[in-house]
Amino acid sequence: MRKTYFNWSSGKDSSLALYYMLQQSDVEITRLITTVNKDYERVSMHGLRETLLDQQAQSLGIPLEKIYLPATVSMEAYTQIFKHKVENLKEAGFTHCVFGDIFLEDLRKYREKQLSTLNIQALFPLWKKNTKELIKSFIDLGFKAITVCVNAKFLDASFCGRVIDHEFIDDLPLEVDPCGENGEFHTFVFDGPIFNNPIEFTIGDIIKRDYKPTTKKEDNCYKDEDEVSWDTSFWFCDLLPK
Repeated sequence: MRKTYFNWSSGKDSSLALYYMLQQSDVEITRLITTVNKDYERVSMHGLRETLLDQQAQSLGIPLEKIYLPATVSMEAYTQIFKHKVENLKEAGFTHCVFGDIFLEDLRKYREKQLSTLNIQALFPLWKKNTKELIKSFIDLGFKAITVCVNAKFLDASFCGRVIDHEFIDDLPLEVDPCGENGEFHTFVFDGPIFNNPIEFTIGDIIKRDYKPTTKKEDNCYKDEDEVSWDTSFWFCDLLPK
């Protein structure tokens, strides 16, 4: 058995990747790892409240560990924090980890490079799969998800706070990946075949936040220097635990 930890984002790609990995007889997933903004107590990038993340993990029945990051963190600090966490996981006997990435080559190379120094092997169960087929499978398997963050460069506020269903996919502009793999949208999964019970919540405010890009090239974690492109405006849907 390969002792494995799972990089859990709280969204659909993570959920589908975990679904596939739980069917592997030679893999033992005994830990979820999630980055949390310690200043706002929310999942990094997704903006999901930490309380709902905890309820997800409880429903999955897999222990959760959080990596707390400040609201503003340099790439150097980010790398050191993750290195320390992975060192601890290595000492605990973990030999493999799982990511829900689909086709971002630079991001995969970055992850594998960081892990190789500690001899941790990364697994990518969704890698290079057709994203339109993946999202259809996600829905047809009975997963339930809602968008909690959308990139304002690609989608307007009407796409934020919507349940992921076939109608949602049909409404996406042609330039938007069906799985949002280019960062077009992020989701919170609240039910599905890997959960013991659904996570209950109510929909709160939808707000737009603007961010200033870093001026330091070394803080751009995986893009080539000649591919700098900043997404600085996002719509967030605040979900409130019941």
